[in-house]
Amino acid sequence: MHDILFDFISKYVSLTENEKNAIVSLDVFRSFKKGTILLREGENSKDGYFVLKGCLRTYYLIDGEEKTTAFYTEMEGITPHSVINNTPSKYNIVCVEDSLVTVANPEMEVEMFTKFPKFETLCRILSEELLAKKQIDFDQFKTSSPEQRYLNLLQNRPDLIQRIPQYQLASYLGIKPQSLSRLRARILEKNKS
Repeated sequence: MHDILFDFISKYVSLTENEKNAIVSLDVFRSFKKGTILLREGENSKDGYFVLKGCLRTYYLIDGEEKTTAFYTEMEGITPHSVINNTPSKYNIVCVEDSLVTVANPEMEVEMFTKFPKFETLCRILSEELLAKKQIDFDQFKTSSPEQRYLNLLQNRPDLIQRIPQYQLASYLGIKPQSLSRLRARILEKNKS
């Protein structure tokens, strides 16, 4: 499991054995079962997550209905707003699949940044990439129809179609599960023509 993380990091910065050992010594690797809630609405958290294997989902509970806002899969990270703002979370984070993640907090990051400045550079680069990706995703969501959103998902994240229950996908796309079924049928029919 360490090698998965080290291979990912090596795409951005090279690691010495000393740096690899420092990461391992932090004891940040955790396994969670499908359905494990990592953060509940109203809780404070100091933990950020980086998915090595599996899938995490963020959702809001609005009038008793789950509204899915994001899925985080391999080599994607999430730092809840409550970590940054030191306020109760407004949303939930749950494991959609059995997941292997790293769990870190700001104190660990400061320690690593002090010992190994290149980690701060790595985190800045990853944060910039994530921010740019989230802005593009948000813009596409706001400017597209449900069918365009689904086609975009098929093109850019086809793994989610197989991994995520239909009702969660529908919620993520901003439609009801029945509408997603009709949408899929319509797209299949178009492709046959």
